[in-house]
Amino acid sequence: MSDILDQIVARTRARLLPVDPPHAFASAISRPGINVIAEIKSASPSAGTIVENPDVESIAADYKRGGAAAISIVTEPEFFRGSSTWIARAKTTALPVIMKDFIVDERQLLHGIAAGANAILLLASLLTAEQLKSLIALLTQFGCDALVEVHDEAELERAIGGGAKLIGVNNRNLRDFSVDLGTSERLSKLMPEGTIKVVESGIKTRQDVDRLRDAGFHAFLVGESLLRQQDRAEAVRALTR
Repeated sequence: MSDILDQIVARTRARLLPVDPPHAFASAISRPGINVIAEIKSASPSAGTIVENPDVESIAADYKRGGAAAISIVTEPEFFRGSSTWIARAKTTALPVIMKDFIVDERQLLHGIAAGANAILLLASLLTAEQLKSLIALLTQFGCDALVEVHDEAELERAIGGGAKLIGVNNRNLRDFSVDLGTSERLSKLMPEGTIKVVESGIKTRQDVDRLRDAGFHAFLVGESLLRQQDRAEAVRALTR
């Protein structure tokens, strides 16, 4: 091999070295204490516009100053008006980032990994146990975590059957958009020992956090209630202090 080709190959390998340690997201959200996953999204079908053209770097920096453990980026472009380019912008904080989208094909995972995601959300409502197992295995090859979201007992059973180690309970019913924190309390009791438990939706106050922490949850994904605050750093502190 020529000297110049050796140099090209060496530089290529250097560029491919991972910037983050493997499974950085899982490590960040399973530490002792209150681990807030602070979300950035522009809109949602239930709330309409939340933040028009969000300044991702600024919001992410506020979240970090407030003590967030990780950042969630909603990348779905039509109904949530997100973008995968926001992942790299949020990672200027050096916090791990989870990509939230509606995953139906492994190509979406590869795109998310290439964009810099440390974790990717998988919806048990959209995938079979075998599909979950395959997608989790693909993410694991790249040191990327899979957070499998469930809404009820049947989906939880599917997540467990697919080998999920990180399970998120969405308290929002995606059909009528009602929210019930009791969903998390009920499903937490059915999760295998060793599961990293994440609660999603409906968390607004420190009392909500304490209630769900008592139910065994390690991390708390909070979006709209933080985004609508004037002082987002202080809003995160109010949940974690």
